[in-house]
Amino acid sequence: MRVYCKECGGKGRISSRNDISNEFVSLYCDCLQCGHRWVSHLTFSHTLRPSEQMMDRLVFDRLSGMSMARRQELFQQLSLSEVR
Repeated sequence: MRVYCKECGGKGRISSRNDISNEFVSLYCDCLQCGHRWVSHLTFSHTLRPSEQMMDRLVFDRLSGMSMARRQELFQQLSLSEVR
């Protein structure tokens, strides 16, 4: 990750960090050109693609809420689609 100085536009270096939470970090930065020091914040914005673990959990939760007959019907449909 690159950081740039707001004062001179030079390249900055992240000297340390303070993890406030899993989704928010304070980055302590130094300019390699003019010596300016500042704090930038890095935060989680949004998901572009859910993790496979999350998808597995969603499927499991959905299947748990179905009747046994409905589950068996779905599994039969899945096994038939694998044969094709």
